[in-house]
Amino acid sequence: MNIDEYAALDATALAAVIASGEVTADEVAALATEAIAGVDKELNAVAEGPFDRPLDYAADGRFAGVPFAIKDLVCHAAGVPTRMGTRLLGEGFVPPADTHLMERFRAAGLATLAVTTTPELGFNGNSEALVYGSSRNPWNTAHSVGGSSGGSAALVAAGAVPIAHANDGGGSIRVPAACNGLVGLKPSRGRVPAGPDFADPLYGMGVELAVSRTVRDTAALLDEVAVSYPGDPVVIAPPLRPFSQEVGADTGRLRIAVHTESWAGSEVDPEVAQAVEATARALEAAGHHVERATPDIVWEPLLNANVVLWSSFLAESVAGIEALTGVKAGPENLERTTLACVEYGRKVSGLELGGALATLNAISREVGRFFTGYDLLLTPTMNTPAPLLGHLDGNADLTAVEWATRLFDVCSFTSLANQTGTPAISLPVAQSSQGLPIGVQLAGPFGAEALLLRVAALLEVAMPWADRRPAVHAATLMSPTP
Repeated sequence: MNIDEYAALDATALAAVIASGEVTADEVAALATEAIAGVDKELNAVAEGPFDRPLDYAADGRFAGVPFAIKDLVCHAAGVPTRMGTRLLGEGFVPPADTHLMERFRAAGLATLAVTTTPELGFNGNSEALVYGSSRNPWNTAHSVGGSSGGSAALVAAGAVPIAHANDGGGSIRVPAACNGLVGLKPSRGRVPAGPDFADPLYGMGVELAVSRTVRDTAALLDEVAVSYPGDPVVIAPPLRPFSQEVGADTGRLRIAVHTESWAGSEVDPEVAQAVEATARALEAAGHHVERATPDIVWEPLLNANVVLWSSFLAESVAGIEALTGVKAGPENLERTTLACVEYGRKVSGLELGGALATLNAISREVGRFFTGYDLLLTPTMNTPAPLLGHLDGNADLTAVEWATRLFDVCSFTSLANQTGTPAISLPVAQSSQGLPIGVQLAGPFGAEALLLRVAALLEVAMPWADRRPAVHAATLMSPTP
């Protein structure tokens, strides 16, 4: 196997080649290690690694030997330093044990070779934490990789690994998927374990999974990690059949709502709106009923709830790090917007926190009502294609409210699914006139991952993206010159 062949295969195909004996897992790991190191010179997407050898994994797992990377936030591996994107942790905390999700990744056979970059403590739609420096988009290195799973998305898009861990508290799987031309599924609350460190990260808004290049990889990985552990606060009903069997399955005739105007009132790039309209036409051509409709969303309470909940969670997280390290948080080790949110969060009262959670309940009830009349909601993933580096500057001199307003203006379509706990998927159906990927989002009612995967697979055929390759790519950088 050469680097071109390696970089062209998704995780499912790569696992099959390894299982056939055509190539060994060690040979694949060597190619992946070289690819990660090669693209990272251009992308700066790696926080730790590539490692000399993969972390231990089950040799009989579904993805046995398939190269993988974990994001430097929430999910962690025993003995591997984690910095969570912040200087407050210095050289990093070395956890003594795996999280439950890391156990599942190992059991699936994924060969973890690196830890990827994230913004400071995850609160940004960009990945330019001061602790690592700016991660750069493989389609155009002057642009953002998105966030907060930006490093993972950059490595997958650049062909260095076929799939990588990601998590999502306001769009952090779907935003980098849109920026980098990938598939990004945010599962329902409780579908994927976050323990034992967390019960319900970010007051239930945070969830775990991955970014990938194909719908079938996302479905297959969800099969491997969608389990519950004793003590989990939410235990969701299992699927009627494996998620991987939904890929290519009949969707039936669906009632799909389409909405392209930002609930925040912020501008939506015309090319992004056009991509949504093109997707709507493809769904109509497949026999679905598509019409314009939206849940009744009042933006100000939604934004205020995000300010309170994100700031409170950041304050709690920083307090935990201070207790762990004995280091006091301040302007010398936290970025300005993080510190502003932490200071805001420290002053949040119990009544304010309760009010924010009540807002989530009200929004969830409205979205639940909406999905009694529609099967899915089609929107943009982001308001624009990947913005220029620095557009979402986590070290800007802004208040917590100003920072949240700026952030969610750019990512105004994604946070709704976090607040309601419902699933949503971003698909890279189009490209801008500048050659940047454009993602569209399909959202569904609670527990509707199977339906989302069926429709995503339909669009993967109708509006294919597999042949697109970014300017920075392992095969391009490492192939010998003729």
